[in-house]
Amino acid sequence: MIVAPAAERNKEPILNVIRQQLSPSAPALALELASGSGQHSVYFAQALPNVLWQPSELEPRALESISAYIAATRVENVKQPLNIDCSQSWEAWGGLKPNSFDLIVNINMIHITEIKCTEPYAMNGVITPQSNIDFDLSLRQRNPGWGLRDISVLQKLAEESGMRFKQMVDMPANNKCLIFQKRSSV
Repeated sequence: MIVAPAAERNKEPILNVIRQQLSPSAPALALELASGSGQHSVYFAQALPNVLWQPSELEPRALESISAYIAATRVENVKQPLNIDCSQSWEAWGGLKPNSFDLIVNINMIHITEIKCTEPYAMNGVITPQSNIDFDLSLRQRNPGWGLRDISVLQKLAEESGMRFKQMVDMPANNKCLIFQKRSSV
């Protein structure tokens, strides 16, 4: 099992944000894109037994880690992970149906992927504080397609995909949680 220190540090603040988005007892189905180690999926599942979690990942080592966390914790409300490449259209994601999830969670992926796959964000082209400026620079040096995304760009992409920006939540370590909601079809 992969142990990601950042996942341990941020799991409770993220869980608090997720709790605010869901009904406390209503059944729900959640898709976690780019689940990484699997630490978040099993932690959220233990805390929210009414939610059935579908983790996903592209990296084989991470897929193995997610399965190991599921087995070690014996959570019953986490499905085995799907191999999903977020750079591909959702139609290529193993038969998932549109509008089948109540919640889609994505943690720590947007800044380490190409923009087409779309933590801390830029706001109106400005990144603060210095630690995030340095982080953005280190990401772009590793891969020019990576880096902190401007919230206005993410909002525009969401609008084009039928979602609206709902809220931004400040998180520990100068991170942000962006919440987008599907626009009602009324």
